[in-house]
Amino acid sequence: MPPVIHADLCKKCCRCAEACQSDVFYGSIPGTVPAVTYPDECWHCNACVMECPAGAVELRIPMNLEPMYQERR
Repeated sequence: MPPVIHADLCKKCCRCAEACQSDVFYGSIPGTVPAVTYPDECWHCNACVMECPAGAVELRIPMNLEPMYQERR
């Protein structure tokens, strides 16, 4: 799933777009809410979430990408 930008929290700084290594937010202009233009390119690296000063970016990792951990006994 691609990142979700909560427009009501967004400061329109586009720091999330600058942090994205896979250009998911390509073409986003500072002063506007970043647009997710290439959602399928998202690697779920969490860089956009960590860079956002307002906490406006939400990233939901698909269940098939979540690692399965088991406790060793």
